[in-house]
Amino acid sequence: MLSTARKGTGVASPVDSAASDDRLLDGRLILRQPRRGYRVAIDPVLLAAAVPARAGDRVLDVGCGVGAAALCLAWRVPGCRVVGVERDPELAALARHNAEVNGMTSRMVVHTADLAALPDELRNAVFDLVMTNPPYHPREAGTASKWRDAATRESLPLVRWLELCLRRLKPRGWLVVVHRAGRLAELCAALEARCGDVRILPLWPTEEAWRAQRVVVAARKGGRGESRLLRGLVLHGRDGRFTAEAEAVLRRGGALELVERR
Repeated sequence: MLSTARKGTGVASPVDSAASDDRLLDGRLILRQPRRGYRVAIDPVLLAAAVPARAGDRVLDVGCGVGAAALCLAWRVPGCRVVGVERDPELAALARHNAEVNGMTSRMVVHTADLAALPDELRNAVFDLVMTNPPYHPREAGTASKWRDAATRESLPLVRWLELCLRRLKPRGWLVVVHRAGRLAELCAALEARCGDVRILPLWPTEEAWRAQRVVVAARKGGRGESRLLRGLVLHGRDGRFTAEAEAVLRRGGALELVERR
């Protein structure tokens, strides 16, 4: 969960005048991010919660932005290591700053790179798990503010983005994605050829809502099991506040159990 920090961190950061210090997980993590443009909401926190990482795992965070999901995962699973990839140099610099100020530089590394043109160090690597929060909108769809376009518009078609993510995933490893529910069919079609054991977790705005706005999807590379539609997570109660189940994830850093790893 995101809140505004009341005090500075004491650690110098890039683009200080254009950035703000905020908090994740009820103040447990500091997050410096740009004041204008796309700002972190709850999606990366939910993404990190759904990743079935264990101590010793190497996790790739594709399109990591300022590092929100990577930080949340590294906090929840102290024994894992997270490698972030972000093509925007300013956001990547902020992600490295956030790793430093939260004391996670030994377990969180961020590369400034395009997914379609990774450096050799990453192009030749495979990871136990891959997580990603791809841009939600196709490039040709509608119009967008120049401040939000880079974060919310695709630089690559979704099918290509997922294909490149799967190349970095070891056989039988899990890919975890958070995306718009309206693109679920496209997402599942892109995974079908190379994945199985697909788990779909709807994120319901309220208990009465008749459609989900977001979904979290986990798929196993080379898996053969059938797809499962899970009960989902209700985010808000009738009073507009987060439900107890949502608070356990967003405030206390709990896990979303999509996958049982043996």
